[in-house]
Amino acid sequence: MLEIMLSVLIVVGALFTFIGSLGLARFGDFYTRLHGPTKATTLGVGALLIASVFYFSTRGEGLSLHEILVTLFLFITAPVSAHLLAKAALHLRVRSLAPPPHEAEDPLGGTRAGD
Repeated sequence: MLEIMLSVLIVVGALFTFIGSLGLARFGDFYTRLHGPTKATTLGVGALLIASVFYFSTRGEGLSLHEILVTLFLFITAPVSAHLLAKAALHLRVRSLAPPPHEAEDPLGGTRAGD
């Protein structure tokens, strides 16, 4: 039973990491590229670290505090660093591929309320 749980965690972690890396390579602009490493890759590496904690704790080596601390550090710092990168990009006026909502045209061709 433990081998199945570890295998599922490793496969899920590898898939999330791959999807996050693929998103980083395929997304077009800076803002959408932030989602790959911060969302999917964080979950992927977290799942791999949790699988490692379970594996080594069942082998009789005890609970690995270092791996738990690395997992917590990853879950705390990855979203914060992505938020800081996004705020810096906004401050530097890095443009996205899509126009901001206030500059987008009305799909019905009429005037928008607020214009």
